[in-house]
Amino acid sequence: MSSPLDRDVSRRGLLTRTGAIAAGTALSTFGFASSAHAAGPRVDADAIVVGAGLAGLVATSELAAAGRRVLLLDQEPEASLGGQAFWSLGGLFFIDSDEQRTAGIKDSLDLARADWFNNAGFDRGVDDPLGEDYWAARWAEAYLQFAAGEKRRWLHGLGVRWVPIVGWAERGGQFADGPGNSVPRFHLTLGTGPGVMEPFEKKVRESAAGGRVTFKFRHQVDALISANGAVTGVRGSLLEPSGAARGTPSSRTKIGEFELYAPVVIVTSGGIGGNQELVRRNWPARLGNPPSRLITGVPAHVDGRMLAISEMAGARLVNRDRMWHYTEGMTNHTPIWPGHGIRVLAAPSSLWFDATGRRLPNPGVPSYDTLGTLELIMKSGHDYSWFVLNKKIIDKEFVLSGSEQNPELTRKDLLAYLASRLLNDTPPPVKAFMDKGEDFVIAGDLPALVAGMNKLAGNNLLDVETLRRQIVVRDQQVDNPFTKDLQIMGIRNSLDYVGDSLARTVPLHKILAPSAGPLIAIRMNILTRKTLGGLQTDLSGRVLNSAGQPITGLYAAGEVAGFGGGGVHGYRALEGTFLGGCLFSGRQAGRAAAQATA
Repeated sequence: MSSPLDRDVSRRGLLTRTGAIAAGTALSTFGFASSAHAAGPRVDADAIVVGAGLAGLVATSELAAAGRRVLLLDQEPEASLGGQAFWSLGGLFFIDSDEQRTAGIKDSLDLARADWFNNAGFDRGVDDPLGEDYWAARWAEAYLQFAAGEKRRWLHGLGVRWVPIVGWAERGGQFADGPGNSVPRFHLTLGTGPGVMEPFEKKVRESAAGGRVTFKFRHQVDALISANGAVTGVRGSLLEPSGAARGTPSSRTKIGEFELYAPVVIVTSGGIGGNQELVRRNWPARLGNPPSRLITGVPAHVDGRMLAISEMAGARLVNRDRMWHYTEGMTNHTPIWPGHGIRVLAAPSSLWFDATGRRLPNPGVPSYDTLGTLELIMKSGHDYSWFVLNKKIIDKEFVLSGSEQNPELTRKDLLAYLASRLLNDTPPPVKAFMDKGEDFVIAGDLPALVAGMNKLAGNNLLDVETLRRQIVVRDQQVDNPFTKDLQIMGIRNSLDYVGDSLARTVPLHKILAPSAGPLIAIRMNILTRKTLGGLQTDLSGRVLNSAGQPITGLYAAGEVAGFGGGGVHGYRALEGTFLGGCLFSGRQAGRAAAQATA
């Protein structure tokens, strides 16, 4: 969708009209309008990288390693170097890894390819060079080759290490040709997200000390500068210095302007997950109306500005309605950014009910199918759902997403982390949510639990006997070796995998068993997170225009490019593929830009 403003309006004219770059009236589908200007004769560097998150760090490190002079810009202060990657759990998707083979997991490129393409559901012109999924599908094949080949060796050579127990995310739970991972592929990085960032931040800082990289924090890009059909630089606003701590909102007070020129600009600015207005504006029609209440899984600076700015420079923006939001979001008891939510990575034992107390049908089982469950919740007519479980389940099965929620893993204390998973006691971060989280209800019996759930929701949608009947019927199936309950089948399947049996899945038992109590209910909210569409790029990371041709001088990587090609994941992610997408697309764009400026 094009901008509502005339594309010939000058950038300075836009500023005169709106009075501020962030004016809401200038927002287009993914942001606000911008326009190109003729470049001056000045050249300030060999390359400009816009966005100092993981993809930006990787691209910058590749350029610097090739001897290029790089300006690395970010609108945030230095405290937020690394962007969203810092806050992540650090999961990475590998195929037929050492960790998988040690656990007896038989994986292969062919199996992973089938899973990826079944999961992605590419259906927008895969064979048409002008199709929205044309480059996305080619990026998917390239990424699969990378994940099955040099990805692990490359990172291992940089000092990155992983937890030996491989996680099983997005299991699908339907048919062999349906969505989901056929085998566990989620490799937790020792050090979580900061552990993935660490080698690239080190490389970039060393290059900065050597004069090849110049950091330019508090530089907010407002326009791409073009001349004769080529992007030749950036123009923007200097923001006042900020002492904002990592992840917290920083000031947008403008104290000056800047123009910088280089033969190559790489956009690595992230997606729209921190901008709820844009999330709602681009909400997929197939899911109905957007939720009235969302909580936010990324900092406010993940605002989507550079998508529309790039579009106004001629970039093609594709798959706008594809996004990855989690259905197991809890309001953070100690928020860092506005509306801060934390995702639960649950194993399959918790019972999942909609807001009215109806047990979700397949695939509404924790860890099975995020998008499928989101569809079920939206069809319920409410924007939240309920987990019902007990202390025995929460002690072993709950992992909270985020580096700050996994302190042992983040500080690379593998023994302490494994002990926390194997001792079957409530992990301290989970206990903190039980004690202080606003979405928790804990009770000794079901009537008290349901009363607390209704009070929390501010309604009387839940009936204790309706809930009891569904839980009792489920519990009766625990004693039946020939169960017809798909969730119980899934629990038994999980227990057959040694990694889950040791550290992630509690032995099968009855939810209402007194010895497993107390009972716990958690209101699960929809949590914004990832943008799956974005700037369409070829396999070199060159941004394409509406005619499918590369825009000279303009590259993109990471989430702003849909993690490659404008949507490498299609409709669904197999997980562990977001950081990996930043790594791969940042490397591709950095190497291609280095070659282009040789």
